[in-house]
Amino acid sequence: MIRTIVQNCHIATCDGAGSEYEDGHLIVEDGRIAAVGTGPAPRPLAGAGDGQTIHVDGRGCLLTPGLVNTHHHLYQWVTRAVSQDQTLFGWLTTLYPIWAGIDAEIVEAAAAANLGWLALTGCTTSSDHHYVFPKRAGDLMEAEISAARRIGLRFHPARGSMDLGQSKGGLPPDSVVEDRDEILSATADAIDTYNDPSEESLLRIVVAPCSPFSVSEGLMREAADLARQKGVRLHTHLAETTDEDDYCAEHYGCTPTQYAERLGWLGDDVWMAHCVHLDDDAIERFAMTGTGVAHCPTSNGRLGAGLAPVQRLLSRQVPVGLGVDGAASNESGRMVDELHQALLVARLRDGPLALSAREALRMATVGGARCLGRERELGSLEVGKLADLALWRVDGISCDGISDPVATLVFGAPTLERLWVSGRAIVEQQELLTADADALGAGAKRAAVELAARAGR
Repeated sequence: MIRTIVQNCHIATCDGAGSEYEDGHLIVEDGRIAAVGTGPAPRPLAGAGDGQTIHVDGRGCLLTPGLVNTHHHLYQWVTRAVSQDQTLFGWLTTLYPIWAGIDAEIVEAAAAANLGWLALTGCTTSSDHHYVFPKRAGDLMEAEISAARRIGLRFHPARGSMDLGQSKGGLPPDSVVEDRDEILSATADAIDTYNDPSEESLLRIVVAPCSPFSVSEGLMREAADLARQKGVRLHTHLAETTDEDDYCAEHYGCTPTQYAERLGWLGDDVWMAHCVHLDDDAIERFAMTGTGVAHCPTSNGRLGAGLAPVQRLLSRQVPVGLGVDGAASNESGRMVDELHQALLVARLRDGPLALSAREALRMATVGGARCLGRERELGSLEVGKLADLALWRVDGISCDGISDPVATLVFGAPTLERLWVSGRAIVEQQELLTADADALGAGAKRAAVELAARAGR
């Protein structure tokens, strides 16, 4: 048995009571939290039993649950800053032809570098929405799963899809869409091959047609049926921009939320990305059905999509998590930054009482776990839960003088000191342990150059 004892730090548990310990301890045994509380670790626990015991002195640090990234596009790490000054539809139109050149080697390089960076910015669990599958590109799902195994993060890859090309009234060019039957077959195969439904799972597959303007009604319905037959979750983009509102009104005669409801896409096994443009009726439908939201404040700002109604969603108990979103619309890709951005966006929209630092932290942890259907295992520091932990430095020149460590995390400039997934050390003393970060960056750079060359850029 390997036991890890972290003590002498401030602990924010993110449990239902909002428990915090100013000078606390946490003990990990066999990948789960065995104890958490105030003061030093009890001596019998600190020294009992056979096996290795690792002691971590957390002075000057804040211990939180690992952050949960509820929406991403890992392959976009190699197309950052390509389309800098366009709204969503123009941005996509520019990038679709470039993404048509991806293959398994490029996707693995992009995913490995991106996941490594997520780990270095506090993320222990990440979803990924991959929806571009060019012909003869190889096994792209296997490529990103291989990358996640290298880095060691808990991973929820979403087998995305597009079958509504420009010739059928959709936004993407026909060269990047797939046949519906091929999509459903490949999605079922991904679930059967990779999905692990166990409580300790490091890998769960999600069914994820891309968006109302790139997927047919038939695929949306059949994808939902497939996911529910297989017992996995559903994910898609929804209500991201006013262009999408206009598209749904023109093509479907309703709002994006009404369209999703018509297709059976509201429910407690579904979470949607963005949800910037939700009216009161839509928010009520989300609340009544338990549908979750992946809030992506940095990406929404980068593309000028708008300010999501986070305070109203939270007030109606809608599950809300945070998402970095793809690196082509969030070039910094820092998971911890989303807490700060979420707070700013909420306050810009609804005033200074719209969101607190602790509410932002809960969205990034237990809120994200709820979206992924894993709140019983992840998202808070409670005895019996999986030991996915982030230890943040909240001292030094960038932080000294702020008396509240949680405020330092959200308002300030903390540094990740250590990260664990199921008690396994992924980051230690601000260095990635599972891969060479410089090599990951070099691999992604080569992939970016190759992809640009294929696109004639």
